[in-house]
Amino acid sequence: MKIVIAGAGEVGSHLAKMLSGGIHDITVIDSDPKLLDDVGVMADIVTLEGDCTTFAVLKKAAVRKADLFIAVNHEENVNILSAMLAKQLGARKSIARIDNNEYLEPNNKEIFINMGIDYLFYPEKVAAREVINLLGYSSTTEFVDFSGGKLSLVVYKLDESSPLIDRTLVELNSSDQSQLAYRTVAISRDGRTIIPHGDDIFKAGDTIYVIANQESVSRVLEFSGKVNVPINNLMILGGSRIGIRIAMELQERMNNIKLVDYNAEKAYRLAEQLDKTLIINEDGRNTEAMIEEGLSNMDAFVAVTGRSETNILAAMLAKRMGVKKVIAEVENLNYITLAESIGIDTIINKKLITASNIFRFTMSTDVQAIKCLTGSDAEVLEFIVKPNSPATRNMIKELDFPRDAIIGGVVRGDKVFIAVGDMQINAYDRVVVFALPGAIARIGRYFN
Repeated sequence: MKIVIAGAGEVGSHLAKMLSGGIHDITVIDSDPKLLDDVGVMADIVTLEGDCTTFAVLKKAAVRKADLFIAVNHEENVNILSAMLAKQLGARKSIARIDNNEYLEPNNKEIFINMGIDYLFYPEKVAAREVINLLGYSSTTEFVDFSGGKLSLVVYKLDESSPLIDRTLVELNSSDQSQLAYRTVAISRDGRTIIPHGDDIFKAGDTIYVIANQESVSRVLEFSGKVNVPINNLMILGGSRIGIRIAMELQERMNNIKLVDYNAEKAYRLAEQLDKTLIINEDGRNTEAMIEEGLSNMDAFVAVTGRSETNILAAMLAKRMGVKKVIAEVENLNYITLAESIGIDTIINKKLITASNIFRFTMSTDVQAIKCLTGSDAEVLEFIVKPNSPATRNMIKELDFPRDAIIGGVVRGDKVFIAVGDMQINAYDRVVVFALPGAIARIGRYFN
């Protein structure tokens, strides 16, 4: 596939790195030669210096031959204009990152489609939705629904009190394989993610990835060793787009929401916008001030300022003060492992959220959803099985499926099945697959 990426910033460079490797022909456009040098070093791509809103540059990038044009500049208007021009010049599919929720309203989306933009995505909105979902499951590090919630990926770290410690995978699963309600699809340990087998033993500190049906989610969460705490008192650090959306959606449902921002002018504007949220003008790194504002009484703390370092430091303070659920936005990918190692419950990263939105457009088969996981290089994908595809010809155990991928569950109409070896996959089934990077390019053909 020929892919043109407009924008070599953090999001664009991450996409280029993720999509490169010989599978795709990738060109990255940016007006900043330093950014192009940086992305050119870490990925096997072609770089082009110039303005992506000009015909000359777009033609030089050969967008008329592009299967996919991705606009991820910092400026929303630049993304919209370049995506429109690319489509008019012949790109098969054109998508743009935006910063305005108004554009996503149904009538407005149709206008953009008529202008030639196939897909708009707003990472901050998706990030806010992820945080809100996670606040409903305080013992998880990630929680993702597939097929309208019929199947869920539940991710949690094993506490010392977990009943799974020193038990094998076989002991976790039900003895009646035909009635499995959940399945462990991966274990992350010491920075390495593995697809587990029956004799693998669970250890304290392991991060466990489980595919579960709707009825068994609460049972799966009990294995973490942590108690699910209702969130009624929430403190948000940072009046960013993510912080504002979280407060806006939750202030009607929660008893007590406090939003802290160091910028006095912004704090006044937020106070007018969020009438049921207490706005506090303070520096979240100031320990004494945060204690005075009642941090220790919070059920959850969410740090979403524009600086990863500030978010990590504030989250560390919240954990030390005994806050049960701590979520931090960490945009520097190099800091994610550090943040997880010091006890932060959940990491939010807009680059990975963007990758999840875009990656499905690069696959030839019918991918309904993709989730790029924060604490792992792995992805979870939901495929719709096409008639006569290889997956429909044999039982799962006979598919010769890649060892670094695993089928977790199958949704067939209103019925949900946790995948077992002697199951037969049918056409139009929705299949949820957990895959490590080496398998992603190969698994699509099984369902195509």
